[in-house]
Amino acid sequence: MTTKLHIGNMPRNSTRQQIEGLFRPFGLVSSVAMLTDPLTGENTGCGTVEMDNESDAQSAINRLNFTQFGGRTIGVSRKRDL
Repeated sequence: MTTKLHIGNMPRNSTRQQIEGLFRPFGLVSSVAMLTDPLTGENTGCGTVEMDNESDAQSAINRLNFTQFGGRTIGVSRKRDL
């Protein structure tokens, strides 16, 4: 079972490859999804990363939450299902 992580406050020009590269040192990344504005198709600065291992996901949260990425302070947390 994968663990979903929410990433917020990313630079709007971030790519899936950059986000995967950011999380890869902590473990296997199953998928990266970037939220886009439905009208413009532009990146909103938020996204989701799925990691295969829960302890790897927790390591990524511990190391990446409130760190600098692309000149912005990103937030990384467990994704909450609504």
